[in-house]
Amino acid sequence: MTDATAEIRMQVMWNRLISVVEEQAMTLLRTAFSTSVREAGDLSAGVFDPEGRMLAQAVTGTPGHVNTMAEAVGHFITEIGRDRMYPGDTYVTNDPWKGTGHLHDITMVSPSFLGDRLVGFFACTAHVVDVGGRGFGADGKSVYEEGIQIPIMKFAERGQVNETLVHLLRANVREPDQVVGDFYSLAACNDVGHRRLMEMMGEIGLTSLDTLGDFIFTRTRTATLDHIRALPQGAWSNIMDTDGYDSPVRLAARVSIDGDSVHCDFAGSSPVSAKGINVPVIYTKAYASYALKCVIAPDIPNNWASLEAFTISSPENILNAPRPAPVSVRHVIGHLVPDLVLGALAQALPGQVLAEGAASLWNIHMSVRPAAGQSGRRAEILMFNSGGMGARPALDGLSATAFPSGVMTMPIEATEQTGPIIVWRKELRPDSGGDGEYRGGLGQIIEIAPMEGHEFDFSAMFDRVNHPARGRDGGQDGAAGIVALDDGTRLRPKGWQHVPAGRRLVLHLPGGGGFGDPAKRDAKTRADDIAKGYVTKADK
Repeated sequence: MTDATAEIRMQVMWNRLISVVEEQAMTLLRTAFSTSVREAGDLSAGVFDPEGRMLAQAVTGTPGHVNTMAEAVGHFITEIGRDRMYPGDTYVTNDPWKGTGHLHDITMVSPSFLGDRLVGFFACTAHVVDVGGRGFGADGKSVYEEGIQIPIMKFAERGQVNETLVHLLRANVREPDQVVGDFYSLAACNDVGHRRLMEMMGEIGLTSLDTLGDFIFTRTRTATLDHIRALPQGAWSNIMDTDGYDSPVRLAARVSIDGDSVHCDFAGSSPVSAKGINVPVIYTKAYASYALKCVIAPDIPNNWASLEAFTISSPENILNAPRPAPVSVRHVIGHLVPDLVLGALAQALPGQVLAEGAASLWNIHMSVRPAAGQSGRRAEILMFNSGGMGARPALDGLSATAFPSGVMTMPIEATEQTGPIIVWRKELRPDSGGDGEYRGGLGQIIEIAPMEGHEFDFSAMFDRVNHPARGRDGGQDGAAGIVALDDGTRLRPKGWQHVPAGRRLVLHLPGGGGFGDPAKRDAKTRADDIAKGYVTKADK
């Protein structure tokens, strides 16, 4: 076999491996009980070599899940131990510091054996609707208040499910059928990946993934380092002020490029918060690496070798919160990390980096119940919503788009089916995108009400209310978010609050910042914005 033929064969096998993890992820999408997984794609799936190094990931999934999962598999190998791993096993945790950053995310890892030989691992993660405790919100004072903690342990051994764990889950959550159903969906996801891998290896005649892994990592590492070496050398810093819980939080980053290495440090960020907006460093690393890769090597596959090129550090602070800090809504601050890092990179690469966007998802968790003296359903409902992206160097920002998380919005019909609420309004928010040569993406206006005879408490997990997305290179800031009732009563951007029967919750989601001098915006494009209702003021 010639070198060229061998390389083509390896590339075909690499593509086949990617198709294996895509089917793995689709299994989870099709079988999940929670709308956050089934409709929004809040998940990840991947295949790993016997050392726990990620070979390939599914396209479906969030950077926060994928990149934390890439580190988490190593923790599973260490804690379970290779001598206690058997065919048919599945391992589980929701440990925020060894998984994906908060208790609501379940990570499952399954060893893949060819006969009695361990050839790799499959891993997946998903956000479940409830883990008990205070519920999905920032009000906890420690992780112990935020729900049931599952240390790294066996969900199944040799194919036999740990029924004691299942009973404990049912006794500690508000939606036991949904949660336990999602656990089985996660296990099935890994099982499908394993079966497809065995079919692939049998068809091709492989007895291990070692040679294929070497090919993947060598090509990826070489291409990533080539991109890094082409960058300007030096160090650049950025500071971002955010809403915090009841007082502003400062985030700070310093990006250093030296030869073939890129390092990001978060010294100077605010101290650990008393509320659940803290971020375990595993999640900070995930989104910092994602931001660096988006600019430096966007066309390189995401695997162990490409992630290894970026190093992250932080002293103990809100972006490196130690156990037992409350971390339930770590995504709010975590989703701002890419804008923070991109702001530093924009100084190194002027004119090449998009403006700030809404960044944080405007997630809302609703606990719906009958009003006093009424009868009806109770339900826990989770809804994902997105503001506008920042404008790009040559394009307007995308409206109502989840960047950096990449999750989808649940359809209204699917959300209303899960409990007694009505979504009366969901539309783009005019004038919310920052002006510029390229306009920021628009946010949304959403109105939600309990059905007749019901009321609900909701967990606000919002940002960009007091600190809107900043424009870049002369572009204007995006519009700030607003949280209120339909009678005009302003509500807090974070924490559990109440919507009484007969009232509606009205959310004005923030817009993205503009890019470039507004005076340079094309007159025809401005007229088109007004004609489409994106902008209502002729002087915008």
